[in-house]
Amino acid sequence: MAQQDQRAVWLISMPGIGHYSAMLILAEIGDIARFPPPKQLCSYAGLVPSVHESGDHARYGRITKEGSPWLRWILVEAAQPASRRPGRLQRFHERVARKQGRKAAHVALLARCRRSCITC
Repeated sequence: MAQQDQRAVWLISMPGIGHYSAMLILAEIGDIARFPPPKQLCSYAGLVPSVHESGDHARYGRITKEGSPWLRWILVEAAQPASRRPGRLQRFHERVARKQGRKAAHVALLARCRRSCITC
């Protein structure tokens, strides 16, 4: 099925995403037109930071973990091989992992990829 769907073929071309991952992502997202700005898709996956605001002050906390747990799980799993590929993302991952731990670095890598892919 993954080889017959053009969207899945495109996803499989990304590092860390295989046939199963691509089909799970497509099943969880459904019609991508439901999420006009990319931020809505990130929020649906629960990969956005929680925000506590009061007046002019805003504090950002951990990710909200609201939304689809399966989508969040498969994206974090896919980020792991991407963190081992030499280059800019690997350096970013190592820097965050030293400060906050490996698991937090995988989620931070997703946020970094999201910001760079929004313009695509």
